[in-house]
Amino acid sequence: MKRSIISNSITGIALAGIVALVATRLPAADDAAIILPGTAGTTLAQEQKALRDARRQSVEAADRSVRLERQAGMARDEAEQAGRRAAAMAARIQQAEADVQAAQARIAIIARMQRTQAARLAARQEPVVRLTAALQMMSRRPLALALVQPGSISDAVHMRAVLGQVLPVIEQRTAGLRAELDRSRAIRATAQQAADALTKSRRDLTDRQAALRQLETQKRVAARDYRANAGLESERALALGEKARDIVDLMDQLEVASDLRDRLAQLSGPVLRPARPDQAGAPAPDREALDSG
Repeated sequence: MKRSIISNSITGIALAGIVALVATRLPAADDAAIILPGTAGTTLAQEQKALRDARRQSVEAADRSVRLERQAGMARDEAEQAGRRAAAMAARIQQAEADVQAAQARIAIIARMQRTQAARLAARQEPVVRLTAALQMMSRRPLALALVQPGSISDAVHMRAVLGQVLPVIEQRTAGLRAELDRSRAIRATAQQAADALTKSRRDLTDRQAALRQLETQKRVAARDYRANAGLESERALALGEKARDIVDLMDQLEVASDLRDRLAQLSGPVLRPARPDQAGAPAPDREALDSG
């Protein structure tokens, strides 16, 4: 009787140890998955093609931006330089938009991998969960039942042999589950990286759009200053034109005065007043009058 009770007690302790082993080595599945809304209706081929197209567009936009920046640096005209820089900024915005699309396509692919991995993990977990439940029921068997149904030493030995065969199977299945869980965590880490890349791409897009708006504002201010300066220069040109006309008028007046001076210089000098006007004779005829006569 005592041997039977001891054997059953040992068997119960072994079952409890196996249950504890399964419970400690079988971590819970990571249910927190990063899934992009609106990707359930697409196929894997479509998602992969979208990722390739987005990456290609990003590379092309980056090359175009570099080329336009180089052309802007070589431009000598200020207006042309500003136009090239605006085009380069627009190309960088297109690059950021393509990066956002690439990140979304990558998240969609990873979400599909997460769903597949979750289904595979659930299929692998189910047999182990059932086995764990059965072992828990066996380990919770009250020790008092050993007094009512003591069994024999051979039954205890047989039970221990069965448990010895079950333990490697449990070890194998839990190892497979641990590998699947590690794979799930790796997929989740990749999904987090893709989500971070998406956030960064959206932030870059916002910053570049703000930079383009600032550049356009600077261009408008420069154009307004140019128009204001052009107006000032036009007024200055009009003032200079008026001054030039005044100078021409002055030169004409000087020329008329010069002619008058020459004519006056050709006239005979003034006649002195005689001391006695009543005895003065007739004035001498003018030189020009004599010449004409």
